[in-house]
Amino acid sequence: MPDNKPEKVGKMKAGDVIHLTTAASVQFLRPIFVRVIRELPERHTYDGWVWIEGYQLNAAGDAVARRELYVRRAGVRMQSLPAERRRVSVRVG
Repeated sequence: MPDNKPEKVGKMKAGDVIHLTTAASVQFLRPIFVRVIRELPERHTYDGWVWIEGYQLNAAGDAVARRELYVRRAGVRMQSLPAERRRVSVRVG
């Protein structure tokens, strides 16, 4: 029988894209995607909760707002950007 428990999210790092729904906090009645800048460990929280700093993303994957968010780690879902939205560094010259 398959295990339907969600995968535990470890420490989030710069560049991670996460999906936040009401599983992460009641404030996300309308789910959002966020590109993480960093976790804010200097802010004291309840066990299982974390402050993060990141950029809220629109449907095209572009950053539209910088946010500081208080979320339940168990409710955070890691995402990957579609291949056409991944940024690639190219050296010219």
